[in-house]
Amino acid sequence: MKAVAQRVKKTSLSVDGELISEIPFGLTVFLGIKVGDTKSEADYMARKIANLRVFEDENGKMNLSVKDVGGEVLLVSQFTLYGDTSHGNRPSFTLAERPEQAEPLYEYAVSALQAQGVTVKKGVFGADMQIQQHNDGPVTVLLEI
Repeated sequence: MKAVAQRVKKTSLSVDGELISEIPFGLTVFLGIKVGDTKSEADYMARKIANLRVFEDENGKMNLSVKDVGGEVLLVSQFTLYGDTSHGNRPSFTLAERPEQAEPLYEYAVSALQAQGVTVKKGVFGADMQIQQHNDGPVTVLLEI
């Protein structure tokens, strides 16, 4: 499982021009699920995201988590994180889990993150999503298990 976590001031997600999700500030997290990932990896990733210290404390040091600052998480399924371009310029997605297995694990990851005490908004699994975000920093962290 891979995740790209970006600290944001605001993010909105739309499908076909309809606003689906929006967070005022926090983390936009793109989550990639690979073949063989399980609930164990989702639990680990949820704990890591919830406790990732990328927000500044009173001394300007990145020492606070999204929970500490009362932020929200927009969790977006992103199979393209497993795009392999080592054999050409067109990505191969053979490492990405099939939608039939990935979608329930994505939904489980949402629940696991909520169980960490974080407000979570979602994308629409498998949809063509348009995402507008106002990055903060920018601060972008790659997570992988």
